[in-house]
Amino acid sequence: MPIDEKKISKPKVQNLILENRERLSVSGVIDVSSFNTENVIMETELGTLVVKGDDLRISKLNLENAEMVVEGDITSCVYSDDHDGRTKGLGLLSRMFR
Repeated sequence: MPIDEKKISKPKVQNLILENRERLSVSGVIDVSSFNTENVIMETELGTLVVKGDDLRISKLNLENAEMVVEGDITSCVYSDDHDGRTKGLGLLSRMFR
């Protein structure tokens, strides 16, 4: 089979860089689902990422390069689901009562 016919999947890579809890740089961003001053919900290569805080704003969004910068008072960054549909990352009680 020629190389052109093979599907070469590039590895999923994501970087989160949080600077002084005021600036979050995210790579691997596919889309922004919703945002307001308290929440930014984005689809990434590794699942849905929810950023919470106060006075949040998107200062940079480049979906062609899959990059985003969120600024404000950032209090948490949480993946709300995993990318393969497995239970990895669920809390202890969620795993116990499946």
